[in-house]
Amino acid sequence: MEVLSRDSWRARAEAHAARVDALVAPHLARRSGQVKHPVHDFLFTYYSQRPAQLRRWHPGFGVLLEDAPEHAGLKGYDGDPVGVTEAHVASQQRLLRQVHGLLSATAARAPQLSCFGLHEWAMVHRSVEHGTRHDWPLRLGPAGTDEVVEQHRIGCTHFDAFRFFTPTARLLNTLQPGRDDRTAFEQPGCLHAGMDLYKHAFRLSPMVPSELVADCFELAREIRVLDMRASPYDLAGLGFDPVAIETTAGKAAYVEAQRGFAERGAPLRARLVAECERLLAVVGSPA
Repeated sequence: MEVLSRDSWRARAEAHAARVDALVAPHLARRSGQVKHPVHDFLFTYYSQRPAQLRRWHPGFGVLLEDAPEHAGLKGYDGDPVGVTEAHVASQQRLLRQVHGLLSATAARAPQLSCFGLHEWAMVHRSVEHGTRHDWPLRLGPAGTDEVVEQHRIGCTHFDAFRFFTPTARLLNTLQPGRDDRTAFEQPGCLHAGMDLYKHAFRLSPMVPSELVADCFELAREIRVLDMRASPYDLAGLGFDPVAIETTAGKAAYVEAQRGFAERGAPLRARLVAECERLLAVVGSPA
C-alpha cells in the first residue's frame, strides 16, 4: 500500500478539481440559467454521474491517505490512514467482471469505420410520425433526412444507440444488438463505445484513480461534439459546423475523426481493463 501525506494527496485533489472545474463550468452556468444545450449537456443527462461527483478526487484502491477526514465517511473507505477497502473491492466483483469482459471483447475487435454516424439520423427517421429527440431543426428537413437514412446501409453495433432508433429505422439496421449481448457487438470504432469509457470509469470509482475518470471524460466530451456535428440537426447557431456525412467529403472527414478517436480510446480502454484485472486479483477472483 502507498501512503500519501495530507500535503501530497491534497495537491493531487486540488489539481483534479481545477481540471474538472474548467470543463464543467459552462454546463453549471447554463444549468443555473435553465438553458439547455443539445451537445454538452449529454454527458450529465444521459450518464448518471453529476459534476460534483466528477470533481471529487479518489486515489484508487491501494493508496492510503493520511489526515483525510474528507474521505473517512465516503462509500468504500475505512481505516486510518483511510483508503478504499478490500471488502468494498470484493463487493464489486460482479461489476468488475462485467466491465472487464465487455472492454476486453471490444478491444479484441478491429474498429469498424463505415457507420458515418447514421445512428443519430436513424433516431429521427420519419420524424413527421415519430418526432425528434432534440428541439432543433433538421439540417436537410424531414424528407431529406429520411432520404439519407433510406439510401445508406445502417450497421449500428451499439445497443444503447440502437434502442433509440425509430421503429421504421430499426428495421433498416443490418444488425439487431440486444441489451444482453453487448460483448458480441461492441467495437472500438463506435463513437458511443468511446464515450462509454467515461461511464465504465466512473462506475469503477472509488476503486480507480479519478485522473483516469477525468481522462475518459475529456475524450467523451470531444467525441460528443463530432457525434452531433455529424448528426442531422442544424447546430450552426451554437457554433458547430456540420460534418455533412451525406456527401463524399463529409464521409471522409467523419472516418478520419472516428479513426483518431478509436486510437485515443484504445489506451484508455487498456488502462480500464488493467485496473479491473488488478482489482479482481486483490480478492483472488479471475477476470
